[in-house]
Amino acid sequence: MGFFDRLGRLVRANANAALSAAEDPVKILDQSVADMQADLVKLRQAVATAIASQKRIQNQADQADAQAKTWYERAELALKKGEEDLAREALGRRKTCQDTAIALQGQLQSQCGQVDQLKKSLVQLESKIAEAKTKKDMLKARAQAAKAQEQLQSAVGSLGTNSAMAAFEKMEEKVQALEARSQAAAELAGADLESQFAALEGAPEVDSELEALKGKLSGSSEAPSLPAGAEGVQPVKVSEVDTELEELRRSIDKL
Repeated sequence: MGFFDRLGRLVRANANAALSAAEDPVKILDQSVADMQADLVKLRQAVATAIASQKRIQNQADQADAQAKTWYERAELALKKGEEDLAREALGRRKTCQDTAIALQGQLQSQCGQVDQLKKSLVQLESKIAEAKTKKDMLKARAQAAKAQEQLQSAVGSLGTNSAMAAFEKMEEKVQALEARSQAAAELAGADLESQFAALEGAPEVDSELEALKGKLSGSSEAPSLPAGAEGVQPVKVSEVDTELEELRRSIDKL
């Protein structure tokens, strides 16, 4: 394949692609109907011209027949008057008119065929135009709906990469994270509150036990009697008890 052939094919391909991209179905439909209407006007004019020509040929053929009859009558008259040469001349004229009439009849038949064909074409074109007008609005509506659907799909397809949509989704995730942290904090606060109330509910028992221990230690100034068999046990010092008591208090405060 030659360079110029390839170049020419490339130019034609690009031109066709550009032309296809520039075609608007709505405008093309309107223009197509307008072109058919223009063709209909031209065809009606052609039919009118053909019919007029048919009538003119018919008139000429009728005149030729009438003249042939007239020359025949003149030939009869001349022959009755004894003018044989004149009768012969009249018959010659009659023959010419007859030949003319026959030729015109042939033209008339041909013209009638053309008129009939043009009339059929006119009826077909009118039917096609009526059908095209009926379909045009429907096709225009379908084309507009398809274009709107294409634009919608294009817009939906671009949402994934749209910065505004990405920011919206990011903020949605952030709100969900905040809600999760808030719920966790509420659960922890509820657990801590339960432990505080549990400590308060257990405090009276500890206080009662502490008071009983204090009463036991301060109830008598004398050293407590030792149980039998415990003569060798050394008496408990008050300072040691106080130290143990302080440790017990600290352990209670930590609760």
